[in-house]
Amino acid sequence: MSNAPVVSKPSENLNIVIVGHVDHGKSTLLGRLYADTGSLPDGKLEKVQAICRQQGKEFEYAFLFDAFLEEQEQGITIDTARTFFMWKGRQYIIIDAPGHKEFLKNMISGAARAEAALLLIDALEGVKEQSKKHGYLLSLLGVRQFAVIVNKMDLVGYRQDVFDGIEKEYREFLGQFKAVPAQFIPVSAKLGDNIVSRSEQMPWYSGPTVLDTLSSFKKETARVEQPLRLPVQDVYKFDARRIITGRITAGRLKVGDHLVFSPSNKRANIRTVEAFNIEPQPTEGQAGQSIGITLDEQIFVERGEIAAHAEHLPLVSTAFRANLFWLGKRPLEKGRKYQLRVATKEVDCEVASIHRIIDTMDLAQQQGSSTVNKNQVAELMLRTKAPVAFDLSSSFEATGRFVLVDEYDIAGGGIITELVHDDQEFLREEARRRDFAWVKGEVTVEDRAQQYGHRAAVILITGGRHTGKSFLARTLEGRLVADGRHAYLLDGQNLLRGLDADLSEAERGQTAEMARRYGEVARLLIDTGLIVVSTTNPFGLAYREASQVIRTLVHPAPVIAVHMSKSEEESPPNTDVVLSGPIDFDAATKRIMEELKRRGVLAQAIGAKPTFQYSI
Repeated sequence: MSNAPVVSKPSENLNIVIVGHVDHGKSTLLGRLYADTGSLPDGKLEKVQAICRQQGKEFEYAFLFDAFLEEQEQGITIDTARTFFMWKGRQYIIIDAPGHKEFLKNMISGAARAEAALLLIDALEGVKEQSKKHGYLLSLLGVRQFAVIVNKMDLVGYRQDVFDGIEKEYREFLGQFKAVPAQFIPVSAKLGDNIVSRSEQMPWYSGPTVLDTLSSFKKETARVEQPLRLPVQDVYKFDARRIITGRITAGRLKVGDHLVFSPSNKRANIRTVEAFNIEPQPTEGQAGQSIGITLDEQIFVERGEIAAHAEHLPLVSTAFRANLFWLGKRPLEKGRKYQLRVATKEVDCEVASIHRIIDTMDLAQQQGSSTVNKNQVAELMLRTKAPVAFDLSSSFEATGRFVLVDEYDIAGGGIITELVHDDQEFLREEARRRDFAWVKGEVTVEDRAQQYGHRAAVILITGGRHTGKSFLARTLEGRLVADGRHAYLLDGQNLLRGLDADLSEAERGQTAEMARRYGEVARLLIDTGLIVVSTTNPFGLAYREASQVIRTLVHPAPVIAVHMSKSEEESPPNTDVVLSGPIDFDAATKRIMEELKRRGVLAQAIGAKPTFQYSI
């Protein structure tokens, strides 16, 4: 047995998990690793060996993990969640739990996160169903660095053909979900073969030992060295200063840095870095710090946006795939509405599809279900009411994890595994490129709001034919102007006769381009500080689709959606005012005006320096 020198202070830590079928030798491997790396307390090995002699039973390395003699007699393996061993300057922290349910819950919730794994298979028993489930489990949790340990080779006479057969079978299984192990290693944990040094019993194996393989696993990049992620927690206004606050979850920032806020695409430079009760004030911040910043422009950003540097932006979409651990009192249901929380963002969402469900008690899988019960894990797709900025959990932990709230209870937690491209992605990218290159004048959005007594916005009136949309739009424009507001009726027919006159009949049939142009004109009018009153029919898109196109192209300016119908019918998503049945147009106009005040578009009264509580 070879002992490594004890290192008082490790150069780094690596979180690993060791999984395997019952009785395939996990505890024995752990005991051997602790003993052979010299990581046991002085006298621990000898003490356990003496206890075994007193009891007249053979010493097992697994006993090194039993905290007390009573637990050994009961055959109970302790929770090793806080144990570790040292090897060549690195500390390996063992992540474990008494059962699959706790392990999955801890891993998906972020309470513990494995950076690498060892997966055990018994050479005598071969690949069992539990072995396959554990391989899938590692894939589910996003653990990409792992090695397969084929244990108990001594029981099969160290035969290469047995090892080769297990490797072939298991590689084919892992290939189904594109999991690639770093190494297959034949060992005998009980006898120490290929744990620290290569075994003389298996001259046909020339690969690395278990500890060599662990040494090859790479540590995740320290959060401070990752690209910047600053989720906006809140915005405070003191006199003329607007301080954006939040906790830096990754990377670092400093005065003068150019920031982009997602998903709004707002951009500005950091003027100052603020910290409470610290003098002198800092000029930079890094991951783990809660700070405030001021910007060189008074741009409007809100809680839930993520600040990043332009070269490393987060993902933005209204849909993503995820692995979710469900703890709700009632089952999670496909199509049901929930509240999603990613970092500091809160947004309504629904379960668009459920791809697979895993029961945490026995790891049994099921497909085709539309509900997920308590303590089950599901692979699913979530769709959000509005665009959300996020990352994949494999890249950024804090912005790649989320919780679902059912009514007022946190009912589930999960990790984001894949971006789902939505039908607004092209327009969103176009809007981002346009906003990045936008040439600004000296008059700011704040200047216009103070001068006009209102903020810019789009009032979008939707509905079927003969519902009175156009009449309401004209009535509303007249009321706004009469009240001293700067409003303009954007009628699509005017665009058809002007801006769209170059489009052929065939091109007009492809209404997406007409909608894009319509949205860009609305964006220009908004930049002048106008309240734009509009209907959607002129460019031919169904009103549900048109509403989303306009929202994407004018984001983050607010869109107040008004839907009109002759009878009770389901209104489009994100509708703010629903008008059905016979319409009293004066009453309808009053309702819309009240909604504009509630949303912070209109100040309560026109005067010098009105104040706004702006809600997108």
